Order: sequence, then structure tokens, then C-alpha cells
Amino acid sequence: MEHLTKSRISEYEQCEKRFWLSLHRPELAAVASGSLFSGGNQVGGLARALLPDGIAVTAIDAAAAVEQTAELVQAHPERPIFEAAFRHERVLVRADVLLPEEGGWRMIEVKSSGSVKAYQLADLATQVWAAQGAGLPLAGAAIRHVDTSFTYPGGGEYAGLFKDAEVHGELGPLIAGRADLVREAWGLALAGEPAREPGPHCSDPYECPFAAYCLQNAPAQPDYPVTLLPGVTGKKIAAQLSAAGYLDLRDVPAGAIEPPAQVRIHEATRSGIPYHARAAFAAAVGAWSFPRYYLDFETIAHVVPPWAGTRPYQAVPFQFSCHVEEAGGALTHAGFLDLSGDDPSRACAEALIDCIGDEGAIITYNVAFERGCITGLAARFPDLSDALMARAERLVDALPLVRAHYYHRDMRGSYSIKAVLPVVAPHLSYSDLEGVRDGQGAQIAYLEATAPETAPQRRDQLQAQLSSYCGLDTLAMVELVRALSA
Repeated sequence: MEHLTKSRISEYEQCEKRFWLSLHRPELAAVASGSLFSGGNQVGGLARALLPDGIAVTAIDAAAAVEQTAELVQAHPERPIFEAAFRHERVLVRADVLLPEEGGWRMIEVKSSGSVKAYQLADLATQVWAAQGAGLPLAGAAIRHVDTSFTYPGGGEYAGLFKDAEVHGELGPLIAGRADLVREAWGLALAGEPAREPGPHCSDPYECPFAAYCLQNAPAQPDYPVTLLPGVTGKKIAAQLSAAGYLDLRDVPAGAIEPPAQVRIHEATRSGIPYHARAAFAAAVGAWSFPRYYLDFETIAHVVPPWAGTRPYQAVPFQFSCHVEEAGGALTHAGFLDLSGDDPSRACAEALIDCIGDEGAIITYNVAFERGCITGLAARFPDLSDALMARAERLVDALPLVRAHYYHRDMRGSYSIKAVLPVVAPHLSYSDLEGVRDGQGAQIAYLEATAPETAPQRRDQLQAQLSSYCGLDTLAMVELVRALSA
């Protein structure tokens, strides 16, 4: 290995073992999921397109790229340079953008995130350290990230999509430590495999592709570890219990945990007897008027908004499922799904108004999400706003009722509907679904289904999978409410 790269140094900063394995045992890495869900390439392309006088370093070979960069810096000091390459102390970096400024160049690192992240500063510090070490006069450095307040006007006009965060002044301590960091990384690269226990670093800031390898030799975990206690309070209690020597929640003595919500989890886990305040749950649900509409949306949040009137990362609903329950128990289903690739918002809003009548509770599981979808549609379509907002006012939430009145130890600290369903309605199962089994899977399926190159037969298959998944979400709510009320 002739040099380290920014990515290698980033791996080292996350975990020494990941760094070593990526160098010496790359075959142990898990295969990454498909790239349909990533907007990084599109963001980078747009950042270049917005600088039409820019010129790119096209050489792939490291030495050739460094040489070409030096030539462009000298020959075109007035033009932006893309993918400029610099080598210093056996570290090779390539800068996304160099902008000419008075007194030197301004280095720009382009990111698809909506704000600046700590690890991005570390990456930029590596870039600046190497470029300055190679002799480039730098007048500034910035993270160019997506401006989430930008509203796409349509017509391919993306000026204003990015916002620059000038961070040169923040990089000093990081840059000062780069040389030592690089020496340490090289030392480890030439040594044997380091020991490192799995922990939070396995997914922060990136999911580690070697996690399965590391976990195979990790000590066996108890079936009900203290770490399953949910929320900030639960994690604090779990840390205290771990420090006291408790690993299995079943071994923690009665009375050692005080917050009522955590006590319920502890007692149900120790005894194996579910906590179920049946009468209280039934009384709360009894206040929901009929007909009852069990509603769930699926959304897509594009990094680069493709539809006029939408923003980066805005959750745009492309699908909903609605099970309608009458007072006598009769159950019907309606839904909406648009895989045309066009903006689904207007059609979704109209279908929702047609599906949900003027009376009756609209039941959700985590109401903030569904309310956000409806109010977002109302904001975009003023002529539909009154009807949509009238429905938003009727939303009720089953999730806090489950949290307050039910817990089975096999939920393992989670109140998600996918954790509750197997213990209250085992005849329904997300694992029986084909293809799409969770929200992220639904978004990936949507992107594939709307891609121009997707064959009609495959699109039909994805449509069926999406319909089954979203339909199960609302049927699961029906069964959950019925089971916990009976």
C-alpha cells in the first residue's frame, strides 16, 4: 500500500479494527446494500453543474492525478477545480471543489446531509492538512451541504440547493493532530489485528461492514439484557445496572428500578407474565367514534427534490392504506399507491379525502408522522386544505395507549408495531411478506419501481409487495386494538 486515503483515515478514527480489517481482510466485509437509496452521486453532480466554468482532474492514477492538479492550479487559477488530488506524508486526498479566491483557494467538501456533522469536519481536516502540506495556498474551507429550506421551483433550476458552512476556523485542533494520527494509522497497518470489543462505534458514524465478523467471537448475550430498557431513562438505568454487575434484566432484584414505565418492563420480563391493563385500554379506545379509520402512509424523501414545490428530505406520501371498521365490526379496506414517478401528492390527497368520511376516529400508530403527511399535503394544496385539516383534527394515536397499558417481555423493550404484533396477534406476521417488510424496504421498492429501466413485470411485482406491506400495517392496528381491548 503506497498511501492512505481520507476514507482509510476515517475508518481508523471510527475503529482501529475496522481500519485493519479493511486493509488485510476485506473479504470479511458484508456486501453493501444497493445504491438506489443514496443521493450522494446526484448531489455531487449538481454541485459541479452549478459551477459551469469548473474543470475536472480526470486522471485516475494517483501520481498522474497529483501532477494534473498541479498543472491546473498553475494554468487556471481563475477557474474552479473538481477532484483536485494532493499527496503529503503518504496520504492521498481528492478535494470535491477548489474555488479560486483572493490569497489562495477555498476548499469545498460537498455533502448530501442537511447540516454539518462532526465526522465531516474530521474528513475536511484531513483534506486541508494534506493539501497545505503539499504546498497549496488555502484561503478557506467549507462544508457545502444541502439547504433543507430550499423549495424546488421546477424546470431543473437548482440554484440555492446548497448552503456553505465556513468551518476553516474550527479545523485548527484537528489539523494539528493529523500528522500524529497518520503515523498511528501506519503503525497499526503494519501490525497484527487489533482487539476491539463491539460497541456503539460499530454504527457511528457509519455502519461497519465487519460487524458480523466481530460479533461471531463476542461473548454470548443474555436473552433479556438490561440494555433493552427503552428511552433515555432506560439507557441511563441500564448503564447503572451494568456497572453494578447485572447483565440479564431477569436477575435484577425487585425494587431496583423505580420509574413506573421501566418497572412494568422489568416485572413482565422477570415473571414472564405480560402486563396488561385491559380495562383501562378498552376504556380509552371506547372513546374513539365509529366508523374507525386505521391509517398508515408510506413516504419517499428525496435528497434532491424532483418535483416542483417540494424540499430536500421532505417526506412525500406515495401510498396509504386504510382499514375501515364499522360499529358492528365489519371491516373494509381502501388504499392508494402511485408508482408513475410523477409527483403523487395531489392524487394522494384527493384519494385520502374520498376514502375517509366526515365523521369517525382516524387511528394511527405514532400520530406525528401521519399528521405531518396530512398537514404537508394541506399546505401544498390550499383548495384541499379545509378537508384535509378537518381530518387531521380527528387523528388519534394507539402507540401511547400500548405503552401505558401493555408489555410482553418478547417485545424486548420495543413498542413498535412489528414488536407488538407477534405477541398479540401471532397469526399475522411481517416475516411472511415477500420483498417489502419495513419502511426502508418500501422506500427502496418505490425507487426501483419508478426507475425508468425497471421492467413492467418487476414493477408489478413491487406494486404487489408494497400493497401487501402497507395493508398489513393497518390490519395490524385493527388486530392490536381488538386484542388488547378484549
